[in-house]
Amino acid sequence: MTIKIEGCSIYSQNEWLEKSSLFIENDKIVGIGINNDVSADQIFQFPDTYNCLPGMIDMHIHGADGADTMDATPEALHTIASALAREGTTSFLATTITQSVPAIERALINISETIGNQSPGESEIIGVHLEGPFINKEKAGAQPEKYIIDPDLALFDHWQELSGHYIKEVTLAPEVSGGLDFIRHLAEQHVIASIGHTNGIDEDVIRAIDAGATQVTHLYNGMRGMHHREPGILGGALLHHELYTELICDGHHICQGMINLAYKLKGSDRIILITDSMRAKCLKNGTYDLGGQDVHVNDGVALLKDGTIAGSLLKMKDSLRNMLTFTDATLADIVQMSAINPALQCGVFDRKGSLEVGKDADLIVLNENNELVLTICRGTVAFEKKEE
Repeated sequence: MTIKIEGCSIYSQNEWLEKSSLFIENDKIVGIGINNDVSADQIFQFPDTYNCLPGMIDMHIHGADGADTMDATPEALHTIASALAREGTTSFLATTITQSVPAIERALINISETIGNQSPGESEIIGVHLEGPFINKEKAGAQPEKYIIDPDLALFDHWQELSGHYIKEVTLAPEVSGGLDFIRHLAEQHVIASIGHTNGIDEDVIRAIDAGATQVTHLYNGMRGMHHREPGILGGALLHHELYTELICDGHHICQGMINLAYKLKGSDRIILITDSMRAKCLKNGTYDLGGQDVHVNDGVALLKDGTIAGSLLKMKDSLRNMLTFTDATLADIVQMSAINPALQCGVFDRKGSLEVGKDADLIVLNENNELVLTICRGTVAFEKKEE
């Protein structure tokens, strides 16, 4: 199966190729350039006001369309993967939540068995993000407090075996007992140690960086804030350029001004756009489960009974447009934050994160209003906006 995209601008290797063409054979990109004479089985002709970008990668996503990673069934993961493709996400880390050891293990086994057995046109599961249970109870947020435990190297190694060595990221609090040793252990295994759900101070950030931490989980949320006499985790995350910072750009978790502040201080090369979405994404207002807790969803906001914000309903296509609205970011910056940075962090930049010959045919096309009109996942059309 060969596919040709032509007429639009294509963002490839940090430059815009105007009125260009991109060629796909099976699941790979086989050509990029101005060559309108090559035939294909399927041709997409777009106006020159449209833009073709690499598919987005969501490193922090719990669920969508009624399904959750913790459901621990192949059907749940397929449901999530299909829903994500419709929002321009072509790869993701299936994200767990703090739960009992058996519940986490069921989820990990299910992910390991589902990876490699996905259907064409689904967003690809490229690994696991273990959010908790090695966090600080003082900043649990929507993570069930009763299942929080101190870092346990032997338990993690067991979980990594169960996952098929697909755990790519762990969110943890560096200040808890054994936190720094755990970060060192993760760094030795080339697993992302992401600082999150933490009540530490800036000094803990510095120690975590020295131990091998490279990322911060959902910046602003689930962490000690900034004070003019102590920067806190937030201040440390903003100050230390070594750290990538996840950002939930929905306007609910973080207001527009603070999103803009993070962008100005960190820059596009150190921000990773995520959704942190839960099963209610794509569904109507109502009550849904997250980690065994009731989450009440109303008008785009998900809250626990006590008012704690509990995941999001954000879609990556909306995160993209919000970031363009809230900041002076360009589409090139969006590619950096939604594709390049996560691909580098997850260790898959050799095949994802940019539009280059030989890489996976993961891409999206946006119209002149930056609305999603096409998603291709590994050479298969996963979403196409029909003309009204």
